[in-house]
Amino acid sequence: MDTTGLDDVLADNEFSGVVLVRRDSGTLYEAATGLATRRWDVANTLDTRFDCAGITKLFTSVAVLQQVSKGNLDLEASIHHYVDLSGSTIAPEVTLLHLLTHTSGIADDVDEEEDESYADLYATVPSYNLMEAADYLPLFSSKPPVAPPGIGTLYGNAGYVLAGLAIERVTGIPYRQYVFDEVLTRAAMRDSGFYDKREAAPRIAEGWELVDGAWRSTLFDSPPIGSPDTGAHVTASDLVLFLEAVRDGSLLDKEYTDEFLTPQVEHDPVTWYGFGLEFDLNDDGSVRSYYKDGVGAGASGIVRHYVEERIDIAVLSNSEEGAWPVIRELDERLGG
Repeated sequence: MDTTGLDDVLADNEFSGVVLVRRDSGTLYEAATGLATRRWDVANTLDTRFDCAGITKLFTSVAVLQQVSKGNLDLEASIHHYVDLSGSTIAPEVTLLHLLTHTSGIADDVDEEEDESYADLYATVPSYNLMEAADYLPLFSSKPPVAPPGIGTLYGNAGYVLAGLAIERVTGIPYRQYVFDEVLTRAAMRDSGFYDKREAAPRIAEGWELVDGAWRSTLFDSPPIGSPDTGAHVTASDLVLFLEAVRDGSLLDKEYTDEFLTPQVEHDPVTWYGFGLEFDLNDDGSVRSYYKDGVGAGASGIVRHYVEERIDIAVLSNSEEGAWPVIRELDERLGG
């Protein structure tokens, strides 16, 4: 991969974040630019921890598959078997398989396609009240479903909240602790975890957005700490370590490693959903790359593996729009 001029791309886009490109564990390019906090003028560094938004779903998927391999969870069983959903609108036919592959048909906490927004949600439900996975249930469990289970794909967060609750139910361990112990630690992700944004944890990038010409903190624009669908804090190098740990079998046995790295459900002619991962395909149907991106208030990024090139990339930004120009540039250089 040609990395010539990438420094100029970051500068031209006023990128705030970290970029890492590796092939077979050898670094081809890395850079940290911009500010981790505009309040105190602290620069981003290669070991800055960023909110990775929806990339968190990968950790939840691995946690579920670990428990499936142990026989404690069943992908084909009703989610009602693991989570008390009595009185909800969630159909008994909804399974963990549906939830992880975005085919459950359940309503999400916010339907942005119907002009709902998280800003409106948090105006009525303060974000700081959402601390545990169970706190999210009232946001979607009484909404009418948008489709029958297994009919079509609709990306959402609510399914992963339910998956996180299922993990808690069968392990007896809080979701964040389980993921820290059995996913992040086993993947040697020593700089990653779930950090309360209100506290003074070291090397945390604060989210900032440019609003009417002035920079504004996004501290109250999302819950203080991550949940099964979003909000883990990671470094770019740790994200690449996660993909390496999946591939080398450190996190899952061979059967579920293969399942995790296999497209499961067609989303559109060139994109398939897997267990958290998304796959883009070549014309002959082979996998060109697998990836997971994430976006939220004060956060955007991606972790991606290009199969033929054997290249992993991680891009993390502490701005909602910050990562995308860089992600597009890297993909174009890899034939996208």
